[in-house]
Amino acid sequence: MSDHSRRAQLGQIVRFALVGGVNTGTFFGIYLLLHPWMPYFAAYTLAFVLSMIGSFFMNTYFTYRTRPTWKKFLLFPLTNVTNYVIQSAGLYALVSWAGMDTRIAPLVAAVVAIPFTFLLSRKILIPGTGAASEPAGGPSRERSSSTV
Repeated sequence: MSDHSRRAQLGQIVRFALVGGVNTGTFFGIYLLLHPWMPYFAAYTLAFVLSMIGSFFMNTYFTYRTRPTWKKFLLFPLTNVTNYVIQSAGLYALVSWAGMDTRIAPLVAAVVAIPFTFLLSRKILIPGTGAASEPAGGPSRERSSSTV
């Protein structure tokens, strides 16, 4: 991997971390707002879906600097299925088996899913890239009239 490619990938990781922080804060805020009004798992699921939509736009524009398209928008939830499964299993285990407070457990479960989310979202939002490689010219900016 060239020095330029390593710097570009490091930039993506830093931007992903920033977006992840904002997204996690958004998710957690929505979850805490919904938690008193509905069962914790329903509040978790709704907060997850709403924050995933925000995550799509923050990651396309800021993290990977690519254009959002309907195709990417429709594929992006597939990358989050893994995230959702890891977080859901973690949430269930932390609450049911470890007795963790339902207000804190989603945050802990989310931390575990971060590496998986980065690799999968990069693969979806920058078509043609593998988890560890990137074209020498940087992120792709495909030309498409079908933007979101």
